[in-house]
Amino acid sequence: MIVLALETSTRQLSVALWRDGAVAVRAAESLTGGSALALPWIDELLAEAGIAMAAVDAIAFGAGPGSFTGLRLACGIAQGLAFGLDRPTLGVSTLAALAWASGEPRVFACLDARMNEVYHAAYERVGETLKEIEPPRVAPPEMVALPPGAGWVGCGDGYAAYAAALPAPLRIRADVFPTAAAVAALAAPRLARGEGVDAALAMPLYVRDKVALTTAERLARGGLR
Repeated sequence: MIVLALETSTRQLSVALWRDGAVAVRAAESLTGGSALALPWIDELLAEAGIAMAAVDAIAFGAGPGSFTGLRLACGIAQGLAFGLDRPTLGVSTLAALAWASGEPRVFACLDARMNEVYHAAYERVGETLKEIEPPRVAPPEMVALPPGAGWVGCGDGYAAYAAALPAPLRIRADVFPTAAAVAALAAPRLARGEGVDAALAMPLYVRDKVALTTAERLARGGLR
């Protein structure tokens, strides 16, 4: 089984080629988006593996939440490739991908959502599967609570931005980001179960519908970064 995966929801961009459990990756940090990187990376990975694009079984992408522009980029590329190849797509939660990439058994995934808010969700790793304990949500950091139980590790750049306001977990790993390798690892068993969808049905998971606050909302919150 061959899965091509993209993750562009944060400043850490990556593309992965997953082949029966083996994975090759291209990754870089970019503050200007990944449109100039993703497609060349795909070509490089396929060429190095000696695989034709037509051999790819599915296209997976980090569906969100995250940067609106980044989510649209990954979804758009996935749709375009999947439509041309007549292959299914699989959208994977970026918070789930972050949790998987961390390797921790109990993860409170938290990404900076800007606008003085964070995206957050909670997961438990059970063997080679990931169990969602709390679904993705968006909230001001002071309104976020850890799930019941002990052993939660806070992962993601939400802790880099708002550690003082967020609840204190067992440990903090603010440098963990969702990766294309994690997206592929989570997508592959879903593909095997027949959960891929038509390219036309692929869509980002924004969680938050507003891109910006009004001036009045900014003033009410005491200003924003």
